[in-house]
Amino acid sequence: VLIMHYYDTALLNRAAVRVLGYNRDTPQPQGGEIVRDQRGDPTGIILAKPSMYAVLETVRRAPELNYPDRLNSMRQFMRELNRLGITSVGDGGTQVYPGDYRLMEELARSKHMSVRVACSLFSFKPGREMEDFGDWVKSVKLSDDPLYRIQGAGEILTFSAFDSANFLLPRPDLRPTAEADFAKIVRLLAEHRWPFRFHATYDESITRLLGVVDQVNREGPWNGLRWFVDHAETITPRNIERVKALGGGIAIQDRLAFQGEAFLNRYGAKVAESAPPVAEMLKAGVPVGAGTDATRVSSYNPWISLYWLVSGKTVGGTQMFSRANCLDRMQALRRYTVGSAWFSGDEKLKGSLEPGKFADLAVLSADYFAIPEQEIKRLESLLTIMDGKVVHAKGPYASVMPP
Repeated sequence: VLIMHYYDTALLNRAAVRVLGYNRDTPQPQGGEIVRDQRGDPTGIILAKPSMYAVLETVRRAPELNYPDRLNSMRQFMRELNRLGITSVGDGGTQVYPGDYRLMEELARSKHMSVRVACSLFSFKPGREMEDFGDWVKSVKLSDDPLYRIQGAGEILTFSAFDSANFLLPRPDLRPTAEADFAKIVRLLAEHRWPFRFHATYDESITRLLGVVDQVNREGPWNGLRWFVDHAETITPRNIERVKALGGGIAIQDRLAFQGEAFLNRYGAKVAESAPPVAEMLKAGVPVGAGTDATRVSSYNPWISLYWLVSGKTVGGTQMFSRANCLDRMQALRRYTVGSAWFSGDEKLKGSLEPGKFADLAVLSADYFAIPEQEIKRLESLLTIMDGKVVHAKGPYASVMPP
């Protein structure tokens, strides 16, 4: 058994410690800790201090399923997303390219995908990101395939410009080389017309990285090249205006629905009441899309995210948002549908039920607009249709459930 607690802790039972190869001779990971007992043996607790990769490494040590079982696992997971009414996802790039993407390529070729996927690529080689992106802009074709495609780069463009969101620890600073490293990659992507996204949790990081975006944009205007910031929990009105002026967007996720108490303890109620300041973003007219940051940092359940946006409460019931930062139900739903479609460049194809758009829809188990707030978390789909085909059915529609 391996349990990931966001990106701050991994909990392993004895069998997992053995299978993953941890022992008293295993060196401590950079930026992390293998907790040991008095004899020096691993206890089964791995901590991020502050690097999430110390925790993520536990997953990467696990033995892989064989290829047919991996394909089946992917199909089962897509079916689970269909159960919740999901027909499209944006992939933030937390897999290794090209190996981990061959599964989706094969499922797309064989017409076995029941979820549309738009993927972003990022390098898993700290210090060698420029080499990877340099190869990819030449060899990887960005496509407009409505089912599966590579859409651009991110969410981490360079590790030196990454601020981990472990709210149990103090805010980390970007490395001294962050701007220079980030500029090289953003310049390369802009030159090759690659859309990009970048991870930034804190306003301090956003300030530094937007300076780079502004600089590269002034070197040669981007003429509508799509780019956006992921997360932005503590972004200020000043930086929201800068994102708007530079033609960018902000993708928010419900990480604080799960980690809100830790954030509240560290930064206080005043900061937490608008983290992220979604109402301010909408007021400024910036494109805003909502998501989950699943599957390691948060649940993939969109209804938990919608409950969080509407109520301003964590899953534990702690009130975080002020009422002024809560969205009404239609606003929240729009961020999740037409709002998010902008981020994959698909706003003319999906996100709303209109003539000429994809036949993707879900019939829900209850009326999202009428049920009590608490019940939003429990919604699921009775009938999910993707591209005009039934991909999930239950209850009154069970007879048309595909095998």
